[in-house]
Amino acid sequence: MSHETLTFVVLWIVNALIALIYLLIGALVYVPACDLKQEQGEEVQYDNRRAFLIRFIVMVLCPVVGPAFFLCSYLLFKTVFRQAVDLEDVVFGKERVRTHLKADEERERNIAPLEEALAVSDKQNLRMLMLNVIRGDLQKSLESITMALNSGDSETSHYAASVLCDELNKFRSQVQKMYTGMQQEGEEETDYEKMMLDYMNRVLSQKVFTTLEQTKYVKMLEEATESLYRKNRERIFVKQYEGLCLRLLELKKFPETEKWCRRLVQQHGNTLEAYTCQLKLYFTMGEREKFFQVMQELKQSDVIIDNETLELIRIFS
Repeated sequence: MSHETLTFVVLWIVNALIALIYLLIGALVYVPACDLKQEQGEEVQYDNRRAFLIRFIVMVLCPVVGPAFFLCSYLLFKTVFRQAVDLEDVVFGKERVRTHLKADEERERNIAPLEEALAVSDKQNLRMLMLNVIRGDLQKSLESITMALNSGDSETSHYAASVLCDELNKFRSQVQKMYTGMQQEGEEETDYEKMMLDYMNRVLSQKVFTTLEQTKYVKMLEEATESLYRKNRERIFVKQYEGLCLRLLELKKFPETEKWCRRLVQQHGNTLEAYTCQLKLYFTMGEREKFFQVMQELKQSDVIIDNETLELIRIFS
């Protein structure tokens, strides 16, 4: 064996030992110690065992260079990037901050409901309106964008199809991530359920999916609400109950709708939504006696009635 080969073998063995020691200390000492600190309530940022394993592989495959790179990175992080930030001149108080945004007058003058604009034959204005919609809050406009798919202008239809496809794919991806996170939560954790309730109903209420896919996501929404109800029902707000009831009612799932209406009444009985959800359910089911019983209870209650419900009472009184 030549001198150069012997030197390389010795160097590689020493390098492998250093990498192995690094892996053992990191995985068996450092990570458990940080886990313990985090369980005690301390905020600790640290690498997991996978990070140490990846570095170990890099150091074994790149003798000397690998360990030197990680050592230099660690020293730079500790000496340069961990210096305390001087926040003496920084003000976080909201009362000290005023934001002035110049109105886009040209855009505001051209705003019109998309439903009305689709009947206009002026393709240039229709395209401009479509672009303005795209620049706004897309999740609130999905139903209108769906209507634009049938526009006689091919470019407008292309805008609508592209935007709708992107937004629905984003919704599918986000919901799947939240659903997976919910299934991995502990009994005291409810963050993913809350996110799903707030996020999903905003899109599902616009009925932009096929019946099969709408049914699938409404079922996931019901699972998230059921999980939150089991863990901490006090965190379910009136609008979230109402949203689930309406989505189930749209799919003609009467037993499930009645169950959640009953829970809504039990938890938020003295609210307008508790009455209107029952009225819509019994009207759709054709349950006349229950419908008029709920209406009579609403008339005798001290709940403030909106114009839509007042008109309903006038019609059936």
